[in-house]
Amino acid sequence: MPLPFEGSGKRFFPYFWYLRQTYGGRIAKVPLDGGFTCPNRDGSKGVGGCCYCSAAGSGDFIAAPHASLREQYDAYRAQRLGKWQPVGYIPYFQSFTGTYAPPERLRALYAQACALPDAVGLAIATRPDCVDESVCAVLAEFAARTDVTVELGVQTIWDDTAARCGMCHTLADLEDAMSRLRHLPVSVCIHLINGLPGETAEQMVQSARTVGGMGIHAVKLHALHVVRGTPLAGQPYRCLSREQYVSIVCDQLEVLPPHVVIQRLTGDGKGADLIAPAWSRGKRAVLAAIDRELARRGSVQGCRLARGTGRT
Repeated sequence: MPLPFEGSGKRFFPYFWYLRQTYGGRIAKVPLDGGFTCPNRDGSKGVGGCCYCSAAGSGDFIAAPHASLREQYDAYRAQRLGKWQPVGYIPYFQSFTGTYAPPERLRALYAQACALPDAVGLAIATRPDCVDESVCAVLAEFAARTDVTVELGVQTIWDDTAARCGMCHTLADLEDAMSRLRHLPVSVCIHLINGLPGETAEQMVQSARTVGGMGIHAVKLHALHVVRGTPLAGQPYRCLSREQYVSIVCDQLEVLPPHVVIQRLTGDGKGADLIAPAWSRGKRAVLAAIDRELARRGSVQGCRLARGTGRT
């Protein structure tokens, strides 16, 4: 059978190719701040957030974060998308935990997002411990009217790593969330962070292998960023080198199923707030290095998938 990314020019299934095949042209995701918080900040599970989480709750590139959703949406499109014209947009609740609110508030926010001009879907960033039955009922309602993607900030499958980073969620929470989400007509995207304190390259690759076997639709990968104002910024920590990161990402791609869309292979740190790694500022160079390493290996996504399953 042909690989789903044949014709993309890549050795993995890139997000731009999936969007083009699905919607017939370029699609832009527009990050939004819905005024959410997080159970790891409001005292429900913890305070201060995960050790790496910025003050904006990962919503550092939201335009006009304290404005209305329409104003945020319009501001982002005007500031960042002026050089090209997408055929549609995906409103993306990126900041903090986008399912952590009463169902009636979720319905109101999601409805506003779906009604934004040229919106072709809805993406919601959340935690694996914030997807209960009431949330799933709301997600099912919106999945009946538009394409819904739930992005789970898992970061690692290893509970000892999660505890070191103060995440306050576990692999069991992920398994519980997936047991609900896989019965809904939604797509699930898993976020993984490479370079978390104390984790080995083998563990990072195993995280990719494990989530890839859970029936997910997409993955986002990026290196751990040390950002000013976070607990991690005050701790001794040595970042992955670019070479290490590229090698790990290629290993992860080799064990992810070919049908899993790769939404991201590297991340952006916000300007002066980024302390390390400095190499992550050169996003194009990182992506080019990944392409070169896959070509050097003669690898494509999923080529080592049959060599083992489960956790090691």
